[in-house]
Amino acid sequence: MSQKQWYQMTAEEILEQTGTHPAGGLTAEEARERLATHGANELAEGEGVSPITLFLNQFKDFMVLVLVGATLVSGLLGEYLDAITIIAIIIMNGILGFVQEFRAERSLRALKELSAPLAKVLRGGVVEQVPARELVAGDVVILESGDRIPADLRFLEAFGTYVEESALTGESVSVAKHTEALQGGEVPLGDQRNLGFMGTMVTRGTAKGVVVRTGMDTEMGKIADLIQNTDAMETPLQHRLEQLGKILIIVALALTVLVVVAGILHGQEPYGMFLAGVSLAVAAIPEGLPAIVTIALALGVQRMIQRKAIVRKLPSVETLGCASVICSDKTGTLTQNKMTVTHLWIGGDVLEVTGDGYDPHGDIVKNGKHVDVRKNQMLRKLLQVSVLCNNAMLHEQHGEAKKKKGEEPPAVWNIKGDPTEGALVVLSAKAGITQQSLDGLYRRVTEMPFDSERKRMSVVVQHQGGRMVCTKGAPDVLLSQCAYVLWDDKVIPFTPTLKQKVLAANEGMAKNALRVLGLAYRDMKPSERCEQEDEVEAQLIFIGLTGMIDPPRREVREAIVKCKRAGIKTVMITGDHQTTAEAIARQLGILPADGLALNGQQLSSLSDEELDKQVDNVYVYARVSPEHKLRIVKSLQRRGHVVAMTGDGVNDAPAIKAADIGIAMGISGTDVSKEASALVLSNDNFATIVSAIEEGRGIYENIRKFIRYLLASNVGEILTMFLAMMAGLPLPLVPIQILWVNLVTDGLPAMALGVDQAEKDLMQQKPRPAKENIFARRLGWKIISRGILIGLCTLTAFYITLKQGQDSPDALIKAQTVAFVTLVMAQLIHVFDCRSSRSIFHRNPLQNVWLVLATVSSLLLMLPVLYVEALRPIFKTVPLDVTDWILVLVFAGIPTFLMGLGSVMSKPAKRKPLSYGGGQKPVKPIVR
Repeated sequence: MSQKQWYQMTAEEILEQTGTHPAGGLTAEEARERLATHGANELAEGEGVSPITLFLNQFKDFMVLVLVGATLVSGLLGEYLDAITIIAIIIMNGILGFVQEFRAERSLRALKELSAPLAKVLRGGVVEQVPARELVAGDVVILESGDRIPADLRFLEAFGTYVEESALTGESVSVAKHTEALQGGEVPLGDQRNLGFMGTMVTRGTAKGVVVRTGMDTEMGKIADLIQNTDAMETPLQHRLEQLGKILIIVALALTVLVVVAGILHGQEPYGMFLAGVSLAVAAIPEGLPAIVTIALALGVQRMIQRKAIVRKLPSVETLGCASVICSDKTGTLTQNKMTVTHLWIGGDVLEVTGDGYDPHGDIVKNGKHVDVRKNQMLRKLLQVSVLCNNAMLHEQHGEAKKKKGEEPPAVWNIKGDPTEGALVVLSAKAGITQQSLDGLYRRVTEMPFDSERKRMSVVVQHQGGRMVCTKGAPDVLLSQCAYVLWDDKVIPFTPTLKQKVLAANEGMAKNALRVLGLAYRDMKPSERCEQEDEVEAQLIFIGLTGMIDPPRREVREAIVKCKRAGIKTVMITGDHQTTAEAIARQLGILPADGLALNGQQLSSLSDEELDKQVDNVYVYARVSPEHKLRIVKSLQRRGHVVAMTGDGVNDAPAIKAADIGIAMGISGTDVSKEASALVLSNDNFATIVSAIEEGRGIYENIRKFIRYLLASNVGEILTMFLAMMAGLPLPLVPIQILWVNLVTDGLPAMALGVDQAEKDLMQQKPRPAKENIFARRLGWKIISRGILIGLCTLTAFYITLKQGQDSPDALIKAQTVAFVTLVMAQLIHVFDCRSSRSIFHRNPLQNVWLVLATVSSLLLMLPVLYVEALRPIFKTVPLDVTDWILVLVFAGIPTFLMGLGSVMSKPAKRKPLSYGGGQKPVKPIVR
């Protein structure tokens, strides 16, 4: 027989297993021995990497090695300015990567901060406060409302004890705790009601428990271990740049060797050809690419901050652009994490309650019309009981937002106490019945607290006319205590028929995922005593039902629609109950009619292979553990999806770290989830993710734009030289001209493309495949075709000028000058073509002001080389006249305008229909 789990054991078995005493706890000596044997109650950090090693690791990247090679070449050429620039780029990238990785590994430190620093324990029969790290298995811990549980413990006593576990389980409502052993097999974490877990918070009641697990053996420790052993994914951008670097170095070296060999075979001077070849190699490798990528990402980060998305890992910005699935936690992410009463049932009537969250501004309506609480006795009584039988408090604090002229900052409303009770306080405040308004009329005499066995709470209050009992609780339990009902503003006997109506209303609310509470009251006789609960809570008058829910955020539904249009599937993953999760998912449009929902037990029964087969068709996962979330993310990744995982709790951190892009909530999120994430939403708004995805897509397309521009330009440079050598012509460009072309055209225009505006249909396209090559979607063809045309046109302009002036002693220098200027102008015209996926005629060329300014700046760098007499001998140039400029502009414009006309005349390709996951037909869930 397998060993019992802690939640399956009785209190006696727990005490025997841990070797402790309920009244006295461990002795100081026993605690010291156990601490020496089993270690401290703290989370281990694993083997860390030294900062020096972390910094040096930044220079192992293939593109960095390519840049180092370019630096050596530039140094050999005597181009020390280029060499210094490249070194600066390498160091800048290394520092940036070091800072990002150093910050990313702080997840465990934040996790450790969730552990209570002090704990009240029984040591030798005396209550002592000891550091939480000194707790050992067998220690008896005393807990009160507001205490953070310092280790995993089994409750021995629980008096109205409720624990807020949302950071660990994802459940939005505080959980009632008890001391009874649980029967049956495996019980989900959220249902282990006789256990308390490290890092969770006691919100109500008092308790005593014996420590059963400490440190890394706790549930919090298991999550810490998952974070340590979860590898961060390489981003698509990092992967593609590595691919690009390998391609560039091979192609550049091969073509350079061909040019040098062809030139020597056709009679060129070997030393001159060597210098030309080395210059070409430098030009062919766009050493500014990593810097431009970094700048594009950094500027994108600034724009995302303005849209309330804070980026913690720079390369992950573009990863959002290829996200095909967003796995979102429900509580606090899709919903407000603020229990809100939305429906009332009184005397057979259904009333709706407007307003969101804890803001007390709202209305109670029936059939769309306002209900006046002053004229409705039943409603007024229900609201009074809601406030009197309540320990929560509603308070207002002003936000930190800047004041507008003549206006106060917006008020922020919060609840101190249990969220369910807070929802009732807010409900009453919407009708003008507040705690303050009742304080002078009613004085609390006694309280009978809510617990998991009674499932109800009562208070006795004194008022001018005597004493009154106010009770709230689970409807099925409360009905058995009620003999009368308030109906049509009259107290009448509670007949079986009327009770059936209440039960039917309760069932209807529950089916809509509402958490239902019943309310009742009665006036006490002067001779009655308050000591006996059964007597006090008997012969009650039933008033009605309140239905509450953690409501969806108003903007989320529209955001999900946008995700669908963009071909992105949204999946809800929550620790909450399946019925609630499905109802919220349907409201938000996440769960389609043929979509599947799985709970934690069903998920546990599936093998990885079985899960992989149906993961595309599952839209809701309920009652799941941190391990489940990690399995779901990894299964989606195995299916080829790029996964964004959102969440706010400790329980989300392992999955957030394992996802291709981890997204944490900035307001409600724990430090653990933030430190494990790549992106933090500062407004906790799911809709911000859509903005971030749009920004990510735009950044990636801009990176593709300047790759297209740089490589097409470089192909043109190499082909100009290569074709001239193969044709036996003189060198069309001298080495210093090649380097100057590289400097003039590669820098500012390419950077300006990095801040280009996105095309209008960007969010109407499906996500690009995770393994898409950087040259996909005809980018490779565009680079080669434009590069060939630039090379041919430059060489033609060179040849025409050479032939026209063949009798002149300066013919070669003039022809080389024309080739130099044609090459520069062709690239500066081509940069505007790169803004569009179609052609230069499909976008306003003046829209990107930065690109216009960058192009003008490049022209201003080129013109002095032609017209400043002191520079002409250095760059081997001569001034050009009007005829020369006409020739230059005609041939420089041919590559862009010829291809543009072809694009305009051809019919646009039909757009493929979008899909957002679930390409297969729905399959029946495998449930064992």
